Amino acid sequence: MMHFLAWFNEYGYSWVDIVAAWTVNEASRGLMWDLTISACVLTIWMASEVYVRKDWWVFVVCFIATFGIGVSCGLPLYLFLRSRTFK
Repeated sequence: MMHFLAWFNEYGYSWVDIVAAWTVNEASRGLMWDLTISACVLTIWMASEVYVRKDWWVFVVCFIATFGIGVSCGLPLYLFLRSRTFK
């Protein structure tokens, strides 16, 4: 997240500009699509599990972590929160 904030501070808070930076070449475009698809699939999986478990706050926290920080934060956080025991 600190890299995004540094970029926004240097170039301004424009979503159009950051998407343009993500698609500047084929390598960055491929990485952008890979992470976007992974985040969407993770969100669908989390939603389907949370629907059964009725643990909506876990979904909200992990959704924000996934799209705010990244899949590398959202997935481990969700797995950690869903593995806890209820007493």
